[in-house]
Amino acid sequence: MSTKVADHVLQRLREWGVEQVFGYPGDGINGLLAAWGRAENEPRFVQSRHEEMSAFQAVGYAKFSGRLGVCAATSGPGAIHLLNGLYDAKLDHVPVLAIVGQTHRTAMGGSYQQEVDLHTLYKDVASEFVETVTVPEQLPNVLDRAIRTAYARRCPTAIIIPADVQELDYSPPTHEFKMVPSSLDRSSWTAIPSDDSVRRAAEILNSGDKVGILVGQGAAGARAEVERIAELLGAGVAKALLGKDVLSDELPYVTGSIGLLGTRPSYELMRDCDTLLTIGSSFPYSQFLPEFGKARGVQIDIDPHMIGMRYPYEVNLVGDAKATLERLIPLIEGGRGREWYDTVCANVRRWRDVMERRAGLDADPINPEYVARALDPLLPDNAIVTSDSGSTANWYARHLTMRPGMRGSLSGTLATMGCGVPYVIGAKFAHPDRPAIALVGDGAMQMNGMAELITAAKYRHLWDDPRLVIAVWNNHDLNQVTWEMRAMEGAPSFLPSQELPDVQYAAFARSLGLTGIRVEKPEDVEAAWRAALEADAPAVVEFLTDPAVPPIPPHATWDQMEAAAASVLKGDADRGSMVKQGFKAKVQEFLPGREKK
Repeated sequence: MSTKVADHVLQRLREWGVEQVFGYPGDGINGLLAAWGRAENEPRFVQSRHEEMSAFQAVGYAKFSGRLGVCAATSGPGAIHLLNGLYDAKLDHVPVLAIVGQTHRTAMGGSYQQEVDLHTLYKDVASEFVETVTVPEQLPNVLDRAIRTAYARRCPTAIIIPADVQELDYSPPTHEFKMVPSSLDRSSWTAIPSDDSVRRAAEILNSGDKVGILVGQGAAGARAEVERIAELLGAGVAKALLGKDVLSDELPYVTGSIGLLGTRPSYELMRDCDTLLTIGSSFPYSQFLPEFGKARGVQIDIDPHMIGMRYPYEVNLVGDAKATLERLIPLIEGGRGREWYDTVCANVRRWRDVMERRAGLDADPINPEYVARALDPLLPDNAIVTSDSGSTANWYARHLTMRPGMRGSLSGTLATMGCGVPYVIGAKFAHPDRPAIALVGDGAMQMNGMAELITAAKYRHLWDDPRLVIAVWNNHDLNQVTWEMRAMEGAPSFLPSQELPDVQYAAFARSLGLTGIRVEKPEDVEAAWRAALEADAPAVVEFLTDPAVPPIPPHATWDQMEAAAASVLKGDADRGSMVKQGFKAKVQEFLPGREKK
């Protein structure tokens, strides 16, 4: 039997080391599906419940493996559904390849069924490379270039293959005019800045008395170097959320996450430092960085397109974080005073005390901060943790202690809801021998998570370590937006948009043959976590939490929180347990150690 174009697509993916493709079937990729049958499902076709989930799973796989994530979808609606997950990959700089079908070439331009102008549709999300394969000889170059570009630019790319082209006999490009040959190899490379720019950066850092360092996911391969330069400079280190697993939170000078979901010591570090070193981060919120003109700045980033933004840095070092720091560290002068370092460490200790006290406060029925706090000491040292967007991300950012060997991520720049569960499924395919935990709000669970429990049940037998825990904060409220309305708009919760129906998540998990645990009292929280982490199947543990516990920003003022309290008392009187006559006092309880100003 002759080799078809679709057969060669799968062969080439195997040659690139692709082991699974996350997708959903449709007649626009029937040729590929037939080829998968002939290839005995290699690479493995992982069937999600929705194409958007396939893209998210590919992103989760890529984030936690460091390898290319691949997703596939049919023409028209299938290709459209991939977009949100692909934008997540684009904004978080993750290598993902989308393979999508298209209507037959003979029908294109005829307003045919499911015909969509995919080039126009994909030209932004896959702006680095999107191409349609129209003849077999074109395939190797297009596919190889899409993969190399995804790796090199850390971005999503796309190839479009019309349904009839998939079924053509494959013939390789020949040594002729207007033929483009291709090759598989992707040699590693390292970018380094010039010696002069490194010297200028060292001069700025050596002149600083109060150095603050901000790290993002681009510093992940330079953990030892970041620790070394922080120690030489006597600096505190704040972490963008995508860089939460870059450094251990057990280090005394690591101030934790930065930004709206960040910590008070990270806010204080940026507020009070006189020198800023940013490594591998494009953290977008300049209001959480030092005031312009107050601190001198140096940035290290491998991408010249992303450097020099967010802050008026004096020196922008374009290069790999590890290689650049290796050249910078010998020029750094140690032996400076410890007053700034001691202040940073004291702020961290104070914050940890505040977090412990906040998690210990009474709530009705369960304090959502306590749920995350109780998990923290139980996390295995090799755990992978994903968080969805929403108020749950606050508790992920502030209460989980990242230790060496642990991994964690969320949707950073896009901050899309509904990614937590498909991320953790992608993580399990990347590391089937490691425990994985997803932290999800009830809004995100209703949006995407419940359907993807079916996917977890379908593939559980492939994972050597059965521990896949999906924790749901069930508070019947789209809580992050509710609090944003109160604190930023001074408006009461608009119930038609914010109130969620009560769903029995644990019972639904049990109906699929998974472990399901519902927790209604605080005294049962720790035992529930232990049971879920010891289960021999994927587990859903559902915590009934109090929506009245505010996800307080690290820079929140008393006026803002009192305005939020006033809006609750004014407009949320029918919210039951959320509203109490002592609500202002309750808010003050959640701001211990903060002077009223």
